[in-house]
Amino acid sequence: MKQAIATAHAPAAIGTYSQAVRAGDAVYLSGQIPLDPSTMQLVEGFEAQVRRVFDNLLAVCHAAGGSFDDVVRLTIYLTDLANFPKVNEVMAGYFHEPYPARATVGVAALPRGAAVEIDAILHLPAADSGGD
Repeated sequence: MKQAIATAHAPAAIGTYSQAVRAGDAVYLSGQIPLDPSTMQLVEGFEAQVRRVFDNLLAVCHAAGGSFDDVVRLTIYLTDLANFPKVNEVMAGYFHEPYPARATVGVAALPRGAAVEIDAILHLPAADSGGD
């Protein structure tokens, strides 16, 4: 059985997908781009975009009943792989060891002209989860 997870503290889905879906102990977070959830506009500047993406992901983690401590996997999509060191720098402010497994993929373009998109997988063994 699967359960959709949603929160107003992250951007609303801009397509036919859920912000996250829980299936058993796993929560699959859809990719987040750097949209401000209150305006649905892209934030300016690469570092600000990375921070906004992590803030959006954290809001969805909280809605699922978890935190970044529960993240076991991240996939990072960058339109310019030269920005990879900046992602590492910003990520260090959100995560601590043991870090999640991760892949970084260079892409030609992302929705709405974003420079970064990140998705995640959480492991939440507790039975309850919800939204807000």
